[in-house]
Amino acid sequence: MLSTYILSAWSFLLDQADNFFLPCPFKVLTGFDCPGCGFQRSFLALLKGDFQESFQLYPATVPLLLTFIIVLPAKYFTKRDVSLLIKIAFLITGALILISYVYKMIYGHHH
Repeated sequence: MLSTYILSAWSFLLDQADNFFLPCPFKVLTGFDCPGCGFQRSFLALLKGDFQESFQLYPATVPLLLTFIIVLPAKYFTKRDVSLLIKIAFLITGALILISYVYKMIYGHHH
């Protein structure tokens, strides 16, 4: 019974979340998307369980989240040197952000 209420509240919050999105200052000033445009909507789609929509809105959302989930604990909670892991994770994620941004600028965006 409690889980039904929790799921109902969660669903309500997710349905209202887009009312609180922050506008992109770069897009407001220039009229063009920045390399991060789409992340908020993509993250919301991911929270709703719509992985395909999340990927279409911003392909780097899952790799970006995984990078922080892996890198932050590795850096602050281990005694090992994780500088190579951090560099590789950021390089891969950064490359994916750049590639998807260039693709969006060339071919447009369907949402």
